[in-house]
Amino acid sequence: MTIAPHTELVHHYTEDFTALQDAVLTRMNGMASPETTAALAHPTLAGPIAIALAHADVLARGDVRRTELSGLSAPHRLRHLREHARRVRRARSAADAVCKEQRARRVADRRRPPLEPLELRVARAADPEAYGRALREELLDRGSTAADGREPDNDLALWAWQRGPAAAELPVAVRELLECHDAAFVQVLLRDAREGENPHLAHDAVVERWGRHARTALAWGRYAIAQAERQVLARPLTARRAQLDALDDAYQDAAILAARAREAKHRIADLHDRIRDRATAGPVAELIAQCRAAAHIRFAAGEPELWQRVCRLATEHQADCDARADGCPRCHRTLAALLTGNTSADTSQDGGGDGRGSEGLAPGYKKRYAILDDSPSRAAVAVADAAVGDESALCGYGWAAEDGTTRYGDSMASCSGEAEIIGICQAALSLLGRHPEAPVVILCDSTEAVEKVNLALTSADPAAAHRTVLFPEGRELLDRLLPHRDRFQVRWLKGHIGHDLNETADALAGLALRRATGRLSVSAARKEEARILRSLSSDQQPGMAAA
Repeated sequence: MTIAPHTELVHHYTEDFTALQDAVLTRMNGMASPETTAALAHPTLAGPIAIALAHADVLARGDVRRTELSGLSAPHRLRHLREHARRVRRARSAADAVCKEQRARRVADRRRPPLEPLELRVARAADPEAYGRALREELLDRGSTAADGREPDNDLALWAWQRGPAAAELPVAVRELLECHDAAFVQVLLRDAREGENPHLAHDAVVERWGRHARTALAWGRYAIAQAERQVLARPLTARRAQLDALDDAYQDAAILAARAREAKHRIADLHDRIRDRATAGPVAELIAQCRAAAHIRFAAGEPELWQRVCRLATEHQADCDARADGCPRCHRTLAALLTGNTSADTSQDGGGDGRGSEGLAPGYKKRYAILDDSPSRAAVAVADAAVGDESALCGYGWAAEDGTTRYGDSMASCSGEAEIIGICQAALSLLGRHPEAPVVILCDSTEAVEKVNLALTSADPAAAHRTVLFPEGRELLDRLLPHRDRFQVRWLKGHIGHDLNETADALAGLALRRATGRLSVSAARKEEARILRSLSSDQQPGMAAA
């Protein structure tokens, strides 16, 4: 077989991350040689290229931010860095699209397992809990544990995989990674970025946990950037060298965290591909078939009436179904719905939905635009909003109340939802202090934030409240708010519909973020605040604030 001339180069890029990143950026700038371009087009490099560009993207934004805060660079230098960062971001998006396309092709080409009998598929869809119990019992008889039985039918391929070659004795370091608490595992990921790569994260037994917590570790990387950024902004322009170096270090760590998060995602996809491939052939496929057949017998014995109805309905259906020659591959959902009398039968066993509707929102959320007639009488009402940036965990919040009070400020948030929670808490605590005898209602256009704050208030448990946010700033605010849970409500408000208080809160949050990141001076911020408040005064009319 003739070896392609760029094979050696492909191998080199696979082994040398720095060389790969340099080659990718060279190609992005249109300066790569034909050999380099051919090598980078090799399918095996699609994932590594996406990882390299995730790393380069954070570094490019860090270069821009460091230059902005230094205040010493020529304008053309800053324009060049911003344009480079935009090119890297576009290249990263393109690389991610290539990976997504490759994965879609692999899924389409994957050999599918034999279609199960229609009766069994109908029974499982009609009563997934009963089938799940039957399968769990079978797995327990085969040496499984109770923890293996969360979603046995969905995890059956993984269960079988773990009892094959993957069931070998785990190294001590891998067991430690599996057994440590979540917070300790995140610290492992942070050390992986800041001190040295941990090879055990890529183990098949650990990689999914790595993927689940990679975003949390990256959020803490952005938190470190925000802390360094604040230290820079606290110093005059001429005395920022040490702080700028610390900011650069934080961006370097965050870049590694971003690359490793992307790597975890690719490794998880590879693991799932290997599990599914083995689940359709050989001993693993045979074991899965045996488990399902045994569960089928247990189900029929445990639910005889349902099973008889299922068999009768399936037989009648197959008598005149146009798809009977193919085994009626999609008919089981409709038949299960007929059995249960539910025309929107749960299809989660076939990979769709979370059982909460198309958007997972509580009933009425789509129609509830603001405070309605059921609001508490004499309530003090405000609308809160927040804004987050791309570079760091710094966020801005703002709120505007019906009594004319407005405020804005900055904090730290791991995501936009957490920033909105901070805005809600700040508004609520202020109004609770200003109106000690009145109930307080805060409106917010983030369904995620509203649901999480309501969850924290309902639980009345500080530990449960802390699980809704990541950083200490948000946790401290929730701790202060919980004692007032009987006087406080938070509700959803549809955003950007011309609600004057919502528009004011949104403008104040953006102002707070620009002020916190040094993109707006103190004097300019005061002028902008005055303009926002003038706009509120001119737009607001009696009775309109909570319309």
